[in-house]
Amino acid sequence: MCAPADTRRKRLCLMQTTFTEKQLEDPGIQRANEILRACVHCGFCTATCPTYQVLGDELDSPRGRIYQIKDMLENERVPDEKTVLHVDRCLSCLACMTTCPSGVHYMHLVDHAREYIEENYTRPLSDRVLRWMLAQILPYPTRFRLALLGAKIGRPFKFLMPGARLKAMLDMAPKSIPPVSRNDDPQSFAPKVPRRKRVALMTGCAQKALNTDINDATIRLLTRLGCEVVVAEGAGCCGALTHHMGKTSESHATAAKNIRAWCAEMDGDGLDAIVVNTSGCGTTVKDYGHMFRNEALADDAARVSAIAMDVSEVLMTLDMPEGADKETVVAYHAACSLQHGQQIKTFPKDLLRRAGFTVVEPADSHLCCGSAGTYNLMQPEISGKLKERKIRTLEAKNPDIIAAGNIGCMMQIGSGTEVPIVHTVELLDWATGGPQPPALTEPGKRVPEVPILR
Repeated sequence: MCAPADTRRKRLCLMQTTFTEKQLEDPGIQRANEILRACVHCGFCTATCPTYQVLGDELDSPRGRIYQIKDMLENERVPDEKTVLHVDRCLSCLACMTTCPSGVHYMHLVDHAREYIEENYTRPLSDRVLRWMLAQILPYPTRFRLALLGAKIGRPFKFLMPGARLKAMLDMAPKSIPPVSRNDDPQSFAPKVPRRKRVALMTGCAQKALNTDINDATIRLLTRLGCEVVVAEGAGCCGALTHHMGKTSESHATAAKNIRAWCAEMDGDGLDAIVVNTSGCGTTVKDYGHMFRNEALADDAARVSAIAMDVSEVLMTLDMPEGADKETVVAYHAACSLQHGQQIKTFPKDLLRRAGFTVVEPADSHLCCGSAGTYNLMQPEISGKLKERKIRTLEAKNPDIIAAGNIGCMMQIGSGTEVPIVHTVELLDWATGGPQPPALTEPGKRVPEVPILR
C-alpha cells in the first residue's frame, strides 16, 4: 500500500478494475469505474467514518464498502445479505469525501450500489414493507401529517410495539403537529425594499409537515433583504429520500417535477437562485445535473443545479445587517449534507456571528448525528449511538440554543436534549426584526435567558 502523498508511486497504487467493454456501455457502470479507479486504498476515510468508529469493522468503512461494491458490480452477482447489510449501514454522511486525498466521489458510487441492490436483491418482507411505507409517506406532506397523528396516538403504547424500528418511529414523531402554512402554496412574495434578486424557494416535503416555521422565517428574511421569493407551481419533494433507497424511478419522477417547475420560472421572469433551506435536499438538487445526465431533461437539470444554493450562500450575498454584541450562546451543529455534501463550512457561523450571536462548535463537529434521511428509522441502534455522542458534545458547550440547517438533524438532536434547537435562518430572521422562534418557548425545553433581539 502506498502513501497517497507519494506521487511517484500513486499511479501504481490506483485501484484496478476488470469491467468488460459491454459492462462499460452502461453509464452507471462507467461512472462507477471512474470512481473506483481513483481510489488509492489509503484508508484515510476510516478515520472520519461514523459507522467504522461505532462498529470497528473494516467492512463498515468507505474503503471496505468500496471493495464490496466493486466485487458486486464487476461480477454482476446477485447481492448477498452481507454486502447489503454493510451498504445499508452507510449513512451517506460523505465525511469520507471531505477526507479523501484522491477525490473519490463516494456519493455517486454508493448511490449506484443502492440502485443495483434495489433491482437485484429480494429483501425480507419486513424490510420491503418498511421501505415501501417510508417511500409512500415521507415525501407527501399530507400523508406524513396523518402518519404523525397516528404516531402521536400510538406513543403511549410504544412498549407493545415489536422491533426497534417501530419504536424509533414513535420516538421521532413530534409531540405536536404544526399548523399548515399557506406560505407553502404556489405564490410570489414581494421584497420589502428595492428588489435585488428574484429567487425560488424550495419548500420541500417532510419539513412542511414537521416544522412550518423554517419556510416562514426564510420568506420573511429574504424579502426583508430585497428578494422577491417565488414558490413555484408544481415543485415539491427533491427526491432524496427515495434516491438514497435506490428507488431511482420514484426519485427521478419527483425531481423531474421540480426541474420543470423551476425552469418555467427561469424561462419566464427569470431566477437568480433556487434557495434550499434543508441541506439534505440541497445536496441532491445540486446533483440533478449528474442524476439526469443521460435523460431528456439533462440540459434543464444542469441549469437547475447551476443556480441551486443553500440559503446561507444566498444570505452571504445580501449584506446581512450586523447586530449588537449579545451574550446568547449558540452551538452550531454542522449538518453532514452541508459541510460534506455541499462543502459549506463557514457561512452559517459567519452569519450568526454577524447577527450578534456567540457561536460555539462541539468536539468532532465533522461527525454525523445519525439522522441521515431515513437512517434513524431503518438503523435505529447505530443512529442512537451517534445521536447520544452528538448531543453530549453539544451540551458540553453549555449553549442557550442549538442551531442547524437541516430538518432531519433538528428532529434527531431535538428528541434527546432539553436545549432548544432551531434552524439557523430562524435565528437570523429573529435578529433582523422577525418574531422569536417558537422552539425557544417549547414545553419540555429549557427556556434560554436571552435578550430580545431587534
